[in-house]
Amino acid sequence: MTQLSRQRNLATVLALLVLTALLAAGVFASNRLLARWLVVHNLDNALTSWSRASSDLNDTASEATGTEGASHGLRLITLSDTYSHTVDEQVAAPLLDDGVSYLDRIANAATADLGSDSLIANAKVTLPDMTTWQDETAEAMAAGLPEAFRAAPVTPDQLVQTLVGLHTAQSPQVTVFRTWWGGVEPLAIIATPLRRAGHLYGSGLLMLDIAPVIASANRLVLLVSAIMASLCALSFCSAVFILWVRFRDVVRTNQNIEFLAHHDPLTGLPNRAVFSAKLNEALRLAHAKASNIAVVLIDVDKFKLINDTYGHGTGDVFLQVIADRLRSVFGQHLVARLSGDEFAVMVTNHSDVARMTKMASDMIAATKAPCVIDGIEIQISLSMGLARANDGSWRASRLLHCADLALYRAKHSGRSTFVWYNPEMDAEAQRRKEIEAGLVKALKFDQFELVYQPQFSLHDNRLKAYEALIRWEHPTKGTISPDVFISVAEDTGLIEDIGDWVLRRACKEAAAWEDKSLRVAVNFSAAQFRAGETQKKVAKAIAESGIDPRRLEIEITESLLIAETEAVVETLEAIHALGVTIAMDDFGTGYSSLSYLSRFPFDKIKIDRSFIRNLGRDIGTDAIVTSIIGLGRSLSVEITAEGVENQDQVTLLRAAGCDLVQGFLFGRPGAVRGDMESMTDAQVPHSQVRTQHGAVETDEDELEDGELHADDVLEWALEMPLELDGKPVADNDPARVQARA
Repeated sequence: MTQLSRQRNLATVLALLVLTALLAAGVFASNRLLARWLVVHNLDNALTSWSRASSDLNDTASEATGTEGASHGLRLITLSDTYSHTVDEQVAAPLLDDGVSYLDRIANAATADLGSDSLIANAKVTLPDMTTWQDETAEAMAAGLPEAFRAAPVTPDQLVQTLVGLHTAQSPQVTVFRTWWGGVEPLAIIATPLRRAGHLYGSGLLMLDIAPVIASANRLVLLVSAIMASLCALSFCSAVFILWVRFRDVVRTNQNIEFLAHHDPLTGLPNRAVFSAKLNEALRLAHAKASNIAVVLIDVDKFKLINDTYGHGTGDVFLQVIADRLRSVFGQHLVARLSGDEFAVMVTNHSDVARMTKMASDMIAATKAPCVIDGIEIQISLSMGLARANDGSWRASRLLHCADLALYRAKHSGRSTFVWYNPEMDAEAQRRKEIEAGLVKALKFDQFELVYQPQFSLHDNRLKAYEALIRWEHPTKGTISPDVFISVAEDTGLIEDIGDWVLRRACKEAAAWEDKSLRVAVNFSAAQFRAGETQKKVAKAIAESGIDPRRLEIEITESLLIAETEAVVETLEAIHALGVTIAMDDFGTGYSSLSYLSRFPFDKIKIDRSFIRNLGRDIGTDAIVTSIIGLGRSLSVEITAEGVENQDQVTLLRAAGCDLVQGFLFGRPGAVRGDMESMTDAQVPHSQVRTQHGAVETDEDELEDGELHADDVLEWALEMPLELDGKPVADNDPARVQARA
């Protein structure tokens, strides 16, 4: 919520509270006015009735003065019109001094109506020769009144104010006493002023219990008060409800924003920001306390496959199940979701190696329990990397980096396992970093070359095709095998550019061969295959090179078939429609399924060299190879055997009905030779491969064509000047020394 929004909301609340307070004040004032009006009205009626009881005062006054029917004297008709003429001394004297006076008659009439016990106090005050009036006079009069006039809730000040009011009054004055809720106390003082020649010279006071008179008024006032209070409460509740409706969404939005700022909305786990903050804080505390901290990075294996196969809805539920499993094992530690399928755990206690290993093992065991979503059982597989900070020099970024290196090793060690970080991983990571940088330069400066391995037919012993294989011709290290750099290229995304280069170069060079009947096979990595895009690249390469599409063969592995199946089928069919041959490479080593052979438009199946290596030595292997060949023949699919190295293998494959063979027996990968037309010319392994640095002499027992493999690359990489984050790494660096060891 912005500062302006908060100010507006505060102003709205304050304005509403002020309006509510004004409403309550108005209700209270109206209530008091109503009570006053009702009481005065009832008392006016009562005094009128009581004045009628003393209507013979005129006759009494006439007899006292010796006149008859005189208009002088005291005549109380109503409360508002008590005196119609000036009272003179002759008329007033007997009323105050003789017999039953005017006030006595009113008191008698009141007690007759209200009851004999309604008269609380009765007093007559004579003030002769009073031509001026002062407050001290009223105070003296109040002090001379009987004690009964001071009964609660009457106070001396109220008596003084009553007497002061007589100074200008022209009629009897009624003083009533209010309650806190706006009603009237059952008590009233009736004060009658007596004047002569316009001057006050006397007064009479009656204190009455007027409960019967005001009972109905109080009931009405109480009812009105209750109604007004209810209306006020209803107004306040309505205002609160309006405010609640007005700000409910705002509050919920703010709560959601606050939650999303610190938690993952899908699993409810803390997010990366919270994990980083907690990790930094924990490292500071660990440094102060000389304790240890461990971090576990967890990645869901083949999560993309689950999303593609069952849908993203199922994938979301799958992640929630994994989050629950993580809580069950690491419940007392901080578990966070860092990204789509990556989780992290921070262990601040029990972080010794044995306990951490036990928890990691428990987590692997927890994944074995069935996970059933919408009736579908999905296997949970997690790879975990563990790293431990054991001194105060560790930083959060370094700890996470080490755990990530361990996670990478776990994912390349068969998955569904955990690996502890060790310093050797830094050297490996540095080597991969150098290879990545070298690949970027190789693409930029065209350091890649293609070599071709021949494929011969077992039916007519003639050369039928070549398989294009990439080599990295490093300017200082010689030829580097794809086994070294392809995995790095796949992890970094460079494989797409490298694969495009191989496709274009193979088509261009094959188009220039003298024998236009020879086919060229190009391998496609699953990491470079893009459904909906690959067929466009193939068509473009064919158009640019001018090669006959029937001479081009695309080889894919089974790992490609399990991802985006429908989209892959459409792409392969589009490629097949161009006239290009499609082959399944390394058949039998991945996720082989007979359904793939019926759903995909394969023209060729290549038996992996791991089967051919044991051919003739293992009965089970012989049966598998024979079955694959029989399956291909029944589906009218051409069968190629890879890795053929001796004549016994050729004999067995020919007997089983294999169509094509390739391997060291028929030629190592090298330049295309124009004299290789039949198998008889190629039965002896070629021992020379031409590179830009000259011929490299090899035997069958040596590495292929003098290629530089992983161990060689590690050795020369460690001899090269290294840089880490822009800073040179010394030869005596612990990571480099450990890697050399």
